[in-house]
Amino acid sequence: MRVPLHLLAVAALTVLTQVGGLAWLLSLRTRHRMLVFVLAYFALSASASMLAPLFGRVPLSCGGSGPLRMQSWVYCLANRNYVVPELASAAADLAADVNRRHPGTLTLALDGNFPFFSGFPLLPHLSHDDGRKLDLAFYYMDRQGSYLRGVTRSPIGYFAFEQGPTQCPPHWLSLRWDLDWLQPHLPHYSPEPSRMIAMLDWLATDPRISRVFVEPHLLSTLGRVSPKFGFQGCRAARHDDHVHIQL
Repeated sequence: MRVPLHLLAVAALTVLTQVGGLAWLLSLRTRHRMLVFVLAYFALSASASMLAPLFGRVPLSCGGSGPLRMQSWVYCLANRNYVVPELASAAADLAADVNRRHPGTLTLALDGNFPFFSGFPLLPHLSHDDGRKLDLAFYYMDRQGSYLRGVTRSPIGYFAFEQGPTQCPPHWLSLRWDLDWLQPHLPHYSPEPSRMIAMLDWLATDPRISRVFVEPHLLSTLGRVSPKFGFQGCRAARHDDHVHIQL
């Protein structure tokens, strides 16, 4: 039974992190398997950041004091913070512009892509497979209307949905999860409208950005219209918990 289990582990780690399956294989013939796996994984991840430019990708920052960074170390640990240089530049310019309009603003990035190979899927996304797409977290405020810097409603920035009208019927074969059981347990923050509007206005006018996915009811609430703003479809994930941008 060990062979199928190891194959399953390799497949799962490869799907989740791209390099994890190789790290698991390197650890199989050692006495201290988990220690070797962890060391191999971090070595491969560090090497990925240096080799990614050869594949046309660069990592987004996981820390630092700038106006843009990854929302959680989880994305960096799983090697999901890579995009093409043009998108990295656009995201940095967006964060700088919103911060200029609203000093002290921190823009948080979510899933980008893996460091290597276009066409390699970044599950559960349907399109994050070429480094040209990036998800951005909402800006949030508390019940008193104060901006919450670097704070999201969920620990990973996803799945904290803003409820509103939709034309999508329920369907079991879909990534449009509602996760109704989770919503009552999340903080009662709201999208901060001035920063959300600043983000959307910038995305609507920057020539590098070709498409932006946001749920229609949010665009209606914020009063924003642009040919770039679209609906991702009823079988794809909801986009009233994050903003999807692409070159």
